[in-house]
Amino acid sequence: MDNTVLENDNRDLIEMDRAHIWHHLSQHKKYESADPVLMVEGKGLRVWDSSGREYIDAVAGGVWTVNVGYGRESIADAVREQLAKINFFSHAMGSEPGSRFAEKLLEKMPGMSRVYFSPSGSEANEKVYKMVRQISHAKHGGKKNKILYRARDYHGTTITALSSGGQDERGAQYGPMTPGFVEVPHCLAYRGEGGDKPDFGVRAAEAIEEVIKREGADTIGALVLEPITAGGGAIVPPEGYWEKVQEICRRYDILLHIDEVVCGFGRAGSWFAYQLYGIEPDFVTMAKGVASGYAAIACTVTHERVFEKFKDNPGDPLNYFRDISTFGGCTAGPAAALENMRIIEDEGLIENAAKVGDYLLEKLQQLQKNHEVIGDVRGRGLLAGIELVSDRATREPVEETRVQAVVAGCLQRGVIIGATNRSLAGLNNTLLLAPPLVCSKKDVDAIVDAIDGSLREEFA
Repeated sequence: MDNTVLENDNRDLIEMDRAHIWHHLSQHKKYESADPVLMVEGKGLRVWDSSGREYIDAVAGGVWTVNVGYGRESIADAVREQLAKINFFSHAMGSEPGSRFAEKLLEKMPGMSRVYFSPSGSEANEKVYKMVRQISHAKHGGKKNKILYRARDYHGTTITALSSGGQDERGAQYGPMTPGFVEVPHCLAYRGEGGDKPDFGVRAAEAIEEVIKREGADTIGALVLEPITAGGGAIVPPEGYWEKVQEICRRYDILLHIDEVVCGFGRAGSWFAYQLYGIEPDFVTMAKGVASGYAAIACTVTHERVFEKFKDNPGDPLNYFRDISTFGGCTAGPAAALENMRIIEDEGLIENAAKVGDYLLEKLQQLQKNHEVIGDVRGRGLLAGIELVSDRATREPVEETRVQAVVAGCLQRGVIIGATNRSLAGLNNTLLLAPPLVCSKKDVDAIVDAIDGSLREEFA
């Protein structure tokens, strides 16, 4: 890869950024002595900054979003054509692209029948929480209102979404949190007691049941889980886990909410990761890959049994979902999403994610043999994690500063990777990879080579 830095006249842009932009997830003190990076162009899984330097993007836009890659003119054309026709109307009314996209989406989700639009994953998840709470009041006298969430999972950045998230550092200093959310243990075999035993998955699910018994099943309305934990460490559930979770939810009449904001639209090598495990959720939420970042769109999807609860008493003025999301009425989102789906299908990107994802895990396992600091490698499809430890025997996590040094070393080598960051106290020690689904084996080789070089430099 050519890492030549081109001398462009970009000081004005950099100074505008330094003077006016408040960047996400950033400590800005560093920008007093270092320039912010401005990304100005992308093609496939490569991006260029304002100085002309080229990078391989191994995190699909930094937050695992650009599934079909950069530079898709057909999506831009579809959005422009739709905006010129009609750009927006409150989704109290319908739209042509919304109807077409909903039908196309539900073809990929047997058993689901209704789609509610909003502009972000945080909102999509909060819609579920509101539906669960409304059902609690209308059908259970307000009692079945608690929502269970899992340690290490992440469901968004609003106060209530943070209240349902199992990453304590994400929510630190933002309390008090929304009441009624209760944490259950995670299923990470690498750090679980007896994680190497064949029944660990079932026991991890039974730990959820213990919380249900403690809280009282008649107080719990829903359980929200990521199908594969993403930002919490790329954690693939152990065998037997999901089947037991499904059985527990049905036994205690608890609605099952699967958060596919990261894993949906091909990331795990299937349209949705929950479909890998044969489960039948009551809610599925999605956002990032829905339109691959070409427009803002998120979806809350459910089945007819839930939908019917909001129209079974038309004489009650409160008996409908009294929610609105202004930008859920934008037509650019579903227009982009339709073309995004066409590209995924026509180019076989889900199949590519599965095939190249297997190759990625194979290469990372080879890397593990050469670096004692790699304690665990895990993932599914084009979602992978590399957990770094100072001692393989004790599994003592590497300090977060050293993990970030590896990320910085990869950036210097022209590859952008991620890591658990200000999320899990003492456990921000996992490198994270989620390249666009157009990733090739040659791209994987370049990504792994950069990680190899950065690990050698930091842990020589």
